[in-house]
Amino acid sequence: MIAASKDAGTASANDNVDALHALILHQLDEDQAQETISIPLAGKSSIADHMVIASGRSTRHVSAIADKLAQRIKQEAGRHVRVEGLPNADWVLIDAGDVIVHLFRPEVRSFYNLERMWSFGDAPPVAAVN
Repeated sequence: MIAASKDAGTASANDNVDALHALILHQLDEDQAQETISIPLAGKSSIADHMVIASGRSTRHVSAIADKLAQRIKQEAGRHVRVEGLPNADWVLIDAGDVIVHLFRPEVRSFYNLERMWSFGDAPPVAAVN
């Protein structure tokens, strides 16, 4: 009986992570983020279950996407998020716990190439539909 309640708790936690991930991808699409991809990290890294990488057209666009996404996560998921890099908005990191979001200007994204660094042979990045 204890195992069953543990499984129910795990299923609920996974549903929360999936809902947060879906919320983030939806908001990025709404805000016209470009080249959005999601890299599954569950079971491969303890830092998060998903890493989402997207680009904005300019520093102003990156900043606006980051602001709106952080507010939406707080309002709809009730989660406190940490945001780093907002003043320059070349690369903004949003840590929502189970999902980490990297927002870049295109030139900065190609320079750091996080997709390649975090790609695993058995789980390539998944392009989100925009």
